[in-house]
Amino acid sequence: MSQQLVEGLQRFHREYFPRYREHYQRLVDEGQSPSTLFIGCADSRVVPDLLTSTLPGDLFVVRNVGNLVPPFEIDTGFHGVSAGIEFALLALEVKDIVICGHSHCGAIRALYQPAREGAPHMNKWLDLARPAMVVEEPNETTLRRTEMRSIVLQLQNLMTFPMVRDRVERGQTCLHGWYYVIEEGRVLGLDHSTGNFNPLS
Repeated sequence: MSQQLVEGLQRFHREYFPRYREHYQRLVDEGQSPSTLFIGCADSRVVPDLLTSTLPGDLFVVRNVGNLVPPFEIDTGFHGVSAGIEFALLALEVKDIVICGHSHCGAIRALYQPAREGAPHMNKWLDLARPAMVVEEPNETTLRRTEMRSIVLQLQNLMTFPMVRDRVERGQTCLHGWYYVIEEGRVLGLDHSTGNFNPLS
């Protein structure tokens, strides 16, 4: 194991945990009750708690390659993202669902490259974002457009879940599309009425 990780664990136990001991104890005694399901990319540069300045217990986080959401399916397969959505809504009754994409996403860039040999699961997984591709030659501008278009696509996939659609239509749950610009340290939010991403205040 990396010495950096071990030292980080020690620093957490020595410095961070004592400051929030009562908060952690309350989470144990009362259980978690996050208000938000955060579906984000597994990219190491995207740290949900740091990005949103939240404490343990505030976010229920599902992360995967490309912050992708498969459409609702009923079969006997293993569906980690779908299970996370169901748990967040049925067990935790979250009020908000955020899909957070980001700039310089490796998954989106991979859409414009040949399939990676020896990675059948990853290649299949990326099919969930292919409809977001644009026909122009891939460059930083088209990649950013694709990243944003993919967020919209994943929100559409979310709405194929009957429990999501029902709660949205009842006004019990709100869906949000976020685009994290890593190099600027800011997040743009999707305006559902215009389809544009604007700075969040």
